[in-house]
Amino acid sequence: MKIKLLIVSAIGVLLFTACGEQPVAYGKIDNTPYATKECLKELSRGTELKGPSIDKIVAYKKKRTMYAYANGELMYEFRFSLGKNGDKGNKVRAGDYRTPEGSYKIVRKKCDNRLYKSLMISYPNAKDKARAAKRGVSPGGYITIHGQPKWNANGNGDDYTLSQDWTEGCLAVPNAAMDKLWQAVDNGVQIDIHA
Repeated sequence: MKIKLLIVSAIGVLLFTACGEQPVAYGKIDNTPYATKECLKELSRGTELKGPSIDKIVAYKKKRTMYAYANGELMYEFRFSLGKNGDKGNKVRAGDYRTPEGSYKIVRKKCDNRLYKSLMISYPNAKDKARAAKRGVSPGGYITIHGQPKWNANGNGDDYTLSQDWTEGCLAVPNAAMDKLWQAVDNGVQIDIHA
């Protein structure tokens, strides 16, 4: 039993690495970046928005569940991963690998060659900046909802990635979920992140 557990653990380590590290997929390294040309073209034209518009996102860190609403009606429910220390409380400073808690807005969309697509969150807000200033630290920034590393582009590794907290503080959803958000979320949409 112990040997079987060790083998399963070793395979898990090979299948997945955190943002920025060399991803390994089922024994095969994928060094290629995501292609962003079409994504950028679509984004520059504003043609990525299709279907129902999401006007609010609510994420619960403890449940690792995100809900997307349109006019108060639940449209989508997604699982997500947190920062490596995401369940150790609110984000306090740059580099703490925690996922922030509070009310924010989506401020930018990015076609990302490393983590598929991303929606930038307006972290840090005034409260976050004041809390960090009290401690004499930088609050950090560049917190997003983003997709998966390239080795998991097809979603075959979603069960594994969603069972881990591996980001630098972001909320990582499956690429299929990112596509739905990408098509329904515009800048200015509210996102509330709860413990």
